[in-house]
Formats: sequence, structure tokens, C-alpha cells
Amino acid sequence: MQDEQLLRYSRHILLNELGVEGQEKLLASHVLVIGAGGLGSPVALYLGSAGVGHITIVDHDHVDATNLQRQVAHTLARVGEPKAHSARDAIAEINPDVRVTPVLQRADDALLDALVPQADVVLDCTDNFATRHAINRACVKHCVPLVSGAAIRFDGQISVYDPRHGASPCYACVFPESTAHEETRCATMGVFAPLVGIIGTLQAAEALKLLCGIGTSLAGRLLMLDGRGMEFTEVRIERHAGCEVCGQPAVPNRPNNS
Repeated sequence: MQDEQLLRYSRHILLNELGVEGQEKLLASHVLVIGAGGLGSPVALYLGSAGVGHITIVDHDHVDATNLQRQVAHTLARVGEPKAHSARDAIAEINPDVRVTPVLQRADDALLDALVPQADVVLDCTDNFATRHAINRACVKHCVPLVSGAAIRFDGQISVYDPRHGASPCYACVFPESTAHEETRCATMGVFAPLVGIIGTLQAAEALKLLCGIGTSLAGRLLMLDGRGMEFTEVRIERHAGCEVCGQPAVPNRPNNS
């Protein structure tokens, strides 16, 4: 680690649980962020500022004026630009040493099958069940931990789905693909601006913990936030033997650092 990096990341290095070794793990890590909107904005900024070496950002959408109420990676000057490019530029303004790969495509099965195996951690920052399930299938298939968040109106939730652990549930264990779920979108239902920042920041924290191998992740726990009363509720979640996605044990293809 260079002297400039020792200075930049000094507040991380001072942490006994993280130190130089943990920071070096971050610098060598590759994270896949899917969605560069309300959740993806704080995720991208915190991962970049923390020194994650390579961040791939997938988003096919463009910055709109209505996004600026909550999507803090974007600016008025970048309205009309691809969100993945805008997020890349926002990270570069904070930490130009981070390699950012923007991908201006929808996160379909083929793209996920190509990108997920390259990542150490995947963060789902999307806003629809079809994409969330596609991400979950790819993470289970390639045995890559998934940090999934969601926020709508005043309600948010986050969990970690880690197929490297035999007992860890996947997203489909909690929200089965075969069960009809009502689609909830900010454009029609609204969202409290700071809520996406809170959930996105928690996602970034869980990803950094997984990358460094510190603390205890949210695997097996669903953390829910009611922003009206600022109350957190934790629910234990279990792997389902009959799950249509992870019913068969996943075979780890990488070290387990958590």
C-alpha cells in the first residue's frame, strides 16, 4: 500500500477489526452493483470512498430530474446522461483510483451469468421482482454472496443471502418466484428521500464487512425499517429445502471470508 493510500484510508486502518490487511482486501476486491438509483447511489459512493478496487455498475436508465430528490450520485448537470456513467463520474470525484466499469444494459440472465462470477460480492439495488429473482438465481448458481435492499414510501428492508453457507437462505426462500408479489415503484407510490440513503448505506456496510471478513453479516436475518417511527425490526429467515432456486446445496467456488 502506498503512502497516499495509507493516508486516505487511515481511519479504516485505525480499526482493529479492519487494519491494513482489511484495507488491502478492499483494494483487491471486485463488487457488482446492479442499479444506480436511490439505493445504488449511496452504495456506489461509499464503496468507492472506502477503496473497493473495482466496481462494476449495471444500469440501462438515464438520469432524470425526478431522480435528484433522492439519488445522490447524480447532479443537475448530468441529467440525461446514463446513470452508470454519472455514478462512475461521482466516484471519480471522490476517489479517482477506483476502477469503475459502467454497463449500460438491462440485468438479464445472460448478462448476470457473465458478470456475477467475476464479482466477490453482488449488491441488488433494483426496484422490481423479476430482476431481483434473476440476480438471486445467478448468485446461487455461482455461489457469490448477495446484499439485497429495497425501499418504498417509508418502508425499507435489507438482508444478505450467502450461498457459501449451507444453511443460508436465498432471496427466493423469502420471496418465492412462484408467489405473485405486488410491484411497488417510486414513480407511482413515492419514497421518503432519506430512506433510500439509509438502506443503501447499510448495504454498503454489509458488503464491506463481507469483503473484509469482519463482524457478522445479515445472512439469515431480514432487517426492516419503518421510517415513520424510525423503528427497526429483525426477522429470522431460514433456508427452505424445497426452494425452487437453492433447494440443492450450492458448491462454493471461492473462499468464505465472512
